[in-house]
Amino acid sequence: MDISGLTSGYSDYLTQQIDNVQTAKIQSTVSKDYTQATDDELMDVCKQFEAYFLEQVFKQMEKTVLKDEESSGSSTVLVDYFKDSAIAELATQSTENQGLGIAQMLYEQMKRNYNL
Repeated sequence: MDISGLTSGYSDYLTQQIDNVQTAKIQSTVSKDYTQATDDELMDVCKQFEAYFLEQVFKQMEKTVLKDEESSGSSTVLVDYFKDSAIAELATQSTENQGLGIAQMLYEQMKRNYNL
């Protein structure tokens, strides 16, 4: 009995649910009024944006990797299940440790444009 189709479908469903939760989190963060925010809150939001941006870049980079068609076992489904969490964590850690400078540029622009 081959259940790889079932597990693959479940993995796709979980990935979609994770993406929906992340999108809702970003939308709620963006819709807030930051005119009264402290410097730390403003920088935190900018870092969250940079992490989200990096996560999307990493996901697109991962799609360019050639995959072996023969490896469709349960271990592949398990890797797919945890892949999104690992990519999100990698993006967050990259932003916290080194970053691309996007968060800092956004922070400076917001301070200048909103006279904060």
